[in-house]
Amino acid sequence: MKLNNKQLKRLKTVTQINAVSGDEHLLANYLKNQYSEWGYQLVFDNLGSIFAYKKSKVTNAKKVMLVAHMDEVGFIVKELLSNGCVKVHALGGHNPATLLSNRVILTTRDNRSYYGTINSLPPHLLRGKNDNVSISEMIFDFGFTNIDELKKHGINIGDPIVCEGPFEVLNEGKRLLAKAFDDRIGIALGLEILEYFKDRDLPFDLYVGGSVQEEVGCRGALTSAHLIKPDLAIVVDCSPAKDMAGNDGELGVLGKGVLVRVVDATMIAFKDLINYQIETLKKAKVPYQYYISPGGTDAGSIHKSIDGIKTLTYCLVARSIHTASTIIDTDDYLNARRGMIYLLKHLDFKKIGIE
Repeated sequence: MKLNNKQLKRLKTVTQINAVSGDEHLLANYLKNQYSEWGYQLVFDNLGSIFAYKKSKVTNAKKVMLVAHMDEVGFIVKELLSNGCVKVHALGGHNPATLLSNRVILTTRDNRSYYGTINSLPPHLLRGKNDNVSISEMIFDFGFTNIDELKKHGINIGDPIVCEGPFEVLNEGKRLLAKAFDDRIGIALGLEILEYFKDRDLPFDLYVGGSVQEEVGCRGALTSAHLIKPDLAIVVDCSPAKDMAGNDGELGVLGKGVLVRVVDATMIAFKDLINYQIETLKKAKVPYQYYISPGGTDAGSIHKSIDGIKTLTYCLVARSIHTASTIIDTDDYLNARRGMIYLLKHLDFKKIGIE
């Protein structure tokens, strides 16, 4: 299977929008325009999460919330240095070993962008020195020569920074490479769902959108769940593949399908939802694989909200997440789309214990 040009363009667009935790407004504006163009009502929480709302014609309909997080890992400026460089505070989980010499983009408060790099030492200057540099000590260089030039160009403490990660099509379209597939793959799938159901009636109210600040503690998940009060929440996210060494027995292999995520650090899966997910994936002829994670998703906050909310994680794997060079499999993406559409078209609340 191959993505069509529209799907490729959408994935490129959403991955290349810069949106670190707490500064997701550019991506939210993109979603707002797309949701409005399709005629959906808009719902916002006070942190910046955004949802398209499709109201059912059924009286007292159940509510289903499909959510992906908008934010990507990144940094904010924490110190302006006299030599024109800056130091940063990390937003989200980074492996420091992946960062040195990365190209980066800083955005000012008036939306001007400046390109730079994270400085690194060549090997011959590392003799006898510790090359394990903490993020707090890394030097970000945007070409300015002193602190006055930083201030002249509007660089301030708190300005967001992301690692540059251009969108590339690999292996004749079988794989894609870009930054921020965690979780722009979920944002794009949400748009696929909204486009498919735009002119189709559903027996439940459907909310599809993006949460904020997942990478720093699933904060938008909490507020949006409180706002919408769904009967069922489905969290679409991107999990780390564990297949890089070529071990077929690992859980989480690129190209092997949708994840049946049975447990992670923040949620034990609802058994009836897991069983129903497997049932619908089989009926839709979508491959799936079991997955156990030491991390978490927005589901960890959503399922504990209000009086407890039935929540299903619906994830895909990617290689090198939380870096500027993440790889996804396009079959996984298209299979996830098909499986999600089937699940929503045939959703049986009684089977998942929602009366």
